[in-house]
Formats: sequence, C-alpha cells, structure tokens
Amino acid sequence: MSGHGNLEEIEETDGFSFGGLFRRYRTPLLAAASLVVFCLVGYAIMQLTNEVRYDDVVGALAATRPSAILLALFFTALSFLALIFYDLNAIEYIGKKLPFPHVALTAFSAYAVGNTAGFGALSGGAIRYRAYTRLGLSPEDIGRIIAFVTLSFGLGLAGVAAIALIVIADEIGPLIGVNPFLLRLIAGSIVAILGAVMIIGRDGRVLDLGPVAIRLPDSRTWSRQFLVTALDIAASASVLYVLLPQTAIGWPVFLAVYAIAVGLGVLSHVPAGLGVFETVIIASLGSAVNIDAVLGSLVLYRLVYHVLPLLIAVLAVSAAELRRFVDHPAASSMRRIGGRLMPQLLSALALLLGVMLVFSSVTPTPDQNLEFLSNYLPLPMVEGAHFLSSLLGLALVVAARGLGQRLDGAWWVAVFSALAALTLSLLKAVALVEAAFLAFLIFGLFVSRRLFTRQASLLNQALTASWLMAIAVIVVGAVVILLFVYRDVEYSNQLWWQFEFTAEAPRGLRAVLGITIISSAIAVFSLLRPASFRPEPATDEALARAVEIVMKQDNADANLVRMGDKSIMFSENGDAFIMYGRQGRSWIALFDPVGDHRAVQELVWRFVEAARAAGCRAVFYQISPALLSHCADAGLRAFKLGELAVADLRTFEMKGGKWANLRQTASRAQRDGLEFAVVEPQDVSSVIDDLAAVSTAWLEHHNAKEKGFSLGAFDSDYVSSQPVGILKEDGRIVAFANILLTESRQEGTIDLMRFSPDAPKGSMDFLFVQIMEYLRGQGFTHFNLGMAPLSGMSKREAAPVWDRIGSTVFEHGERFYNFKGLRAFKSKFHPHWQPRYLAVSGGGNPMIALMDATFLIGGGLKGVVRK
Repeated sequence: MSGHGNLEEIEETDGFSFGGLFRRYRTPLLAAASLVVFCLVGYAIMQLTNEVRYDDVVGALAATRPSAILLALFFTALSFLALIFYDLNAIEYIGKKLPFPHVALTAFSAYAVGNTAGFGALSGGAIRYRAYTRLGLSPEDIGRIIAFVTLSFGLGLAGVAAIALIVIADEIGPLIGVNPFLLRLIAGSIVAILGAVMIIGRDGRVLDLGPVAIRLPDSRTWSRQFLVTALDIAASASVLYVLLPQTAIGWPVFLAVYAIAVGLGVLSHVPAGLGVFETVIIASLGSAVNIDAVLGSLVLYRLVYHVLPLLIAVLAVSAAELRRFVDHPAASSMRRIGGRLMPQLLSALALLLGVMLVFSSVTPTPDQNLEFLSNYLPLPMVEGAHFLSSLLGLALVVAARGLGQRLDGAWWVAVFSALAALTLSLLKAVALVEAAFLAFLIFGLFVSRRLFTRQASLLNQALTASWLMAIAVIVVGAVVILLFVYRDVEYSNQLWWQFEFTAEAPRGLRAVLGITIISSAIAVFSLLRPASFRPEPATDEALARAVEIVMKQDNADANLVRMGDKSIMFSENGDAFIMYGRQGRSWIALFDPVGDHRAVQELVWRFVEAARAAGCRAVFYQISPALLSHCADAGLRAFKLGELAVADLRTFEMKGGKWANLRQTASRAQRDGLEFAVVEPQDVSSVIDDLAAVSTAWLEHHNAKEKGFSLGAFDSDYVSSQPVGILKEDGRIVAFANILLTESRQEGTIDLMRFSPDAPKGSMDFLFVQIMEYLRGQGFTHFNLGMAPLSGMSKREAAPVWDRIGSTVFEHGERFYNFKGLRAFKSKFHPHWQPRYLAVSGGGNPMIALMDATFLIGGGLKGVVRK
C-alpha cells in the first residue's frame, strides 16, 4: 500500500473518535457554536426588553447630554492610550525597541479593527504581523508580542473584575442574583491565583512545564502591565458609564459588571461580543435603570468606542497616503507602515458599514423624512432603494474579506457598492449620516487604490467558516432587530404585499427575506462549490519551462524541480513558478517561488486560494525570511524550521587555524590516493552505471530508501542533467555528489552525496572541500550546504512554545535523528546561518503540516518508518 493511502487511513480512523473529529472540524464547530450562542442571546434580549419599545430607545438616545458624549470621547482616548502601552510593554519585554509613532499607529489600528471585527488576537494580530515584519521583527518576536498582549489583557481583566467583586459583592450580588459570599469566594480565589503567579515569577523566574520552560514576567513587568490594563478597563467602562442616565449604581459596581460583560463577550467568540455584551449589561442594570435608556447608551457606546477609533485610524493612514510625495524619511516610513495597515482597516470599515446598511433596512425611517420623500419620489423607487440597499450591505460584507486580501476585484465591488448605497440611502430615507459614512469609505478606497493590486476574482474566494458565521450573525441580528422594532405589529401574510409610504414593517420584512436568501446562496456556493484547481503532475513541457526559469535565477536548490515528482504552478506571465506536492490534506510548496520577484505575491495568493478551494491547507516549506510578509498578507502563520548553512566562496581559503582540521583531512585523503574530478553533464552517461552501483551500496549500507520532494533520488535523467563531482580510488569511483548550478553563478549546492561503504575515512569532507574549490574557480560566490533542522531555535525562556519544543528535540533527540551532528558537520565550513520557516494557512496546526511534509519527503508512512 502506498504511503499516501496509509496516511488517509490514519486520518479516517482518527475521524471515528470524538477527539479526532473535533480536531479536524474545530473551526466550523466553534463557528456553529458561536452562532448558537448568538441566537440564544438574541432570544434573551427579546425577553429582557419585553416592555421596551423602539421609540423609547430613540428618545433616550436623543436625550443624551452633549457633556456625556464629550466625556465618553475623553475616556475613549484614555483607553486607547493605555492600549498602545500594551504593545510598548510587550516590545520592551522581548528585548526590542521600535519607534514610538510606528508602534502607536500599529497598536491603535490593531485595537480599532479588533474591537470592531472581533477575534482580537487574530484580526489585531494580523495587523501587527503586517506592520512589525516591515519594522524588522521576526515571526517569533511578533508571536510573543501577540501572546503578551492577549494574556495580559485576559489576566488583567480577571484581576480587575475580581478585586471589584471583593469590594462591592454586597451591591452586585442582588443585581445578578448570586450570593455575595459566593462572589467574594470566587473573586478571592482568582486574586490568590494571580498573586501566586506573580510571586512565582518574581525576578523573571523560569517555570518548567515538561519539555517547555516559560519565563514569567518579573514583578516590575507584572505590576506595570496590571496598571495599564486597569487603566484601560476603567477608562473603557467609564465610556459607557457616562453615557448612562443618572442612576443609583456606583462606578465600582458598574466596573465589575462591565468587566464580566467584556469577558463573556470575548469567550463567546461572537464577533465583537455583539449581543453577548449587551445582554449582560441589560440583565445586570435592568432593575436599576430604564432598559430603553440602557439600550440607547449601548448604541452610543458602540459608536464612540468602536466605530469612531476605526474612522480615525482610516483617516490617519489616508493622510499618510495623501502625503506620499513628501520627501521626508519619517513621512516615508510612516507611509510604508500605513500601506501595510490600510487594507485591514478598510476591510473592517466595509464590514461595519455593510452591517449598518443591513440593520438600517429593518429599522423605520423618521416620519418627516418619509413625508419629504413622498412629495418628490414615487413609491416604487423608495421601495426599491430600501430593498437594494440591504443587499448592497451584504455585498460590502463579502467584499470586506477581499479588501483584507488586497484583491482588485474586491476594491471595485466595494467602490460600486458604496457609491450605489450612498445614492440609495438618500432615496430611501434621506439618511445623511449613513451617506456620510459611505462617502468616508469611498474616500479611503480611492486614496489607497494603489494597494489593491491582486488581480483575482472575488467570486473565486471561498468564504471561510468564520466569515460564514459572521454573515449568519448579521442575518440573525437583523431578524432580532426587526422583531424588536415591530413587536407591536401583528404578523399577517398580507404584510408581504403592503406597499405604502407608511408601511415600514413590510419593507423591513422583505429586506430580511432578501438578505436571508442571498446570504444562504452565498453560504451554499462557498460550501459546495467544486475545487477550481486540482494539482496535476508536471508535463514535459512544463518541466522544460520551469528549468529555463531556474537557470536564470540564483537559488540552486530550485533545480530539484528537475526530479519531476512535484506539481508546478506558474505565474500569469509564466516567468515564475511554485513547485509543490500534496500529502493528506496539505498542499506543500517547496522553497520560495522561483523566478521574477514581481510575481511572488501573486503566486503566494494563488497557491493559498487553490489549496483552500480544494478543501486543503496551504503550507510553505523551507521558506526564507523574505517571503514571510507575503505569507502574513495571505493569512499564514510562520514557524521556524531550522537554519540554512551558506558558505562565502569569495573568502574561502584553506589557510589559518580555523581550517586546520579540514586541511589535515584533505591532505590525508590525497595521501590515501583519492582523486577528485568533475564530470560534465554530457559525459555523465559514461559513468552512470558506476554511480548507480555506489548509490545502491550506500542505500543498502544505511538501510534506507530513496527520498523525494525536498531531496533528490537517484534517477539517471536527473543525475545527468548537471555536473557530478566524483572521488576515485585506484581508478574506481567510491563517492559522488551531483552539483546543482544556475547560470547566474551566485550559488552552487549539492543534492545526492553518496559513497561506498569501503571509501576511505574523511571522503565526505574531502569531496565537499573539492567541490567548493571547483565552484570558486568557476566564479561562484556562495555554496549552499543545506539546512540543519531545528537549528537556531530560540532557547530564551520567553520563546514561543514551538521554539522551546524544537530546541529541546534538537538537544535530546539524537536517538531519532542526528540533529546536532548535522549542524556540527556543516559548521566545519564556517558558514553563515540563515533562518528557514514553515508557514501554515488558516491557523492550521504546524505539527500536522510538518508531519505531512515528512511523509511527502519520505515517500509515505512506510518510508518514514523504514528511515
């Protein structure tokens, strides 16, 4: 049975267990669970607001004091200032230093998007990845920053809520129906646990958790970050508190309620905690404050704390774009960072305005506006504008995902949808505020047009489970709002056919039906659409074209495409390609895209989309740091694999003390009668049988089988395609290595290196030295000695878990693989070490991706087990 079949068998067997089923379908299951939670929350809100009417909410909203709004703006600014210090503290914690303006813009934008779109660690994390890679931080550093800010917020939120509960348990207990003593007991336990962690971590103590060691922040870092978190939560709670009407509930009591509401909103995984946060606030304050006033304050809170910062972030980056002709280093630097942030900001804004259009389609138009429209427009035009604007809102939601991916198609859809919606907003309700928001989006889109250069069809973008869940939440939210607004209207089938200026409920009903049908069609299309691209073996014509591209660039390893065991995806212009293989549910691309660097971005996106369309994960294996920003743009996470050893041939001389051991080895090999020669490609056929005999003896001696994918196998056509370095003893070939070259003469490397069991000791070192001297004589500047797996993994206590495990395996895994020995061998040649990474799409498990790559290289499960 083939290795591929064995792996599928394993995956299928895994599926019979609940654990395996959950791991495989974790994302869609969590999305479905979040949707169920939101539906329950919608039902709870309807029950809690049973006595509240829409007009009362509008009246309470209009009655909000201007001074309260100004105070809310002040506390919003204070909260976001504290949020910026999350990133500053995290950057200091990992031992880095970045310019404050760049960190401030990045952090502000990350929190503005995270608060609006939800999934803060993912949406805000993606923005940090895009910006901080531009500022020179590694994926490991960025991962530690994201972990720091996420963990510090969670622990700080728990600490603030617990301390507040201890102080005011007697006041808050009756509000939520829980015994005050039990509240104090729970809160005291939380404080005790947090205090114990602080004591254990004093002076940066290391906590050993099996193979992983974590350096806890020292007392100074803990206390400083707790103060920042406390300031953030206190300020954000004050935003809502000052918007509430006068109440007997004191600020400390409200702070505890607010912290609990925020925490439950985050845990629900509902985008932005929509509905969950509101339900907790209403349930807690409903007995002390008029619910209609609470609802009005919650609407204003969302506008001031969520919408306004996003608009400011878009405006700030737009201003940087408009100043792109200013010849000033600081302005140029800020503009580059803004260019990385703008697509995500516009994506969040488009999502927000799409939701606004959908929700506004189920809320009534002010009577005076309808009266004005009735004097100038026919009823069919108003009805049509109302119905179409809701569908345009859905179009903006779908386009929002494409904007985040910088699709030119998404840009056009967003522009036309926003322009049409702006016009219709005036025709349906003279909605000037709505039109102003849409005009702001259009302005941002036109200012940043140059950023949306990916020529891809929006229709070919299969929506992920998270986006489908978000659309479903929007539709359910529209239904809940419709039922709330028109709860006094008795349902009748006749409502569907009522067309009057004053018939608001029928208009909302038809709008909900329209968005439900269209969103269902979108979901079905995304879930059931056939794969648009399937991997096919490379044809002879494709191989010839790929080899032609390989010879014109610098990466000698790209010659592995000559093996013909990989599929090839060419760029639109045919001047670059990705070589890849499929194993299990992974599409695994080998190395960076090969060819014209201008095609790299397009190829990365096409590969990720093709893998996703086939229901698989996209994986990039052994990629360089140069590709990480493109992978981040495509939503991939990077994990360090090891280090590549590259020797500089321009300074390679067998002189000096550091080369003494190799000099002695070379001298001994020459005394033993070893002779080196290079066989040119046209002459390899004359010695191919001798090379095959050496290869067979080597495989049998090592009890190994041929590998593939990232390693070559002995194939006569492959070996004959480029020069071969050989060692002879008494006229008999005892060792050889095929030499991989390109016409640029920038880099040379070897792939197969095999020797007879009776070859003299030191033959391998001698062969390496002779090949390096040969390449130097041919004018090559670098020699690629290959990768040392797990080499260079961070040993610092605060390193990511992946690095800590990799470092442990490197140190203690010699019984499974010669990790340290391989690095030691390459170190003899005093190379420069360059990091290499594994990038995985869709938040996928890197261990599964790495296992699939191992199976692909080893020829399946049998090959890996055999060796």
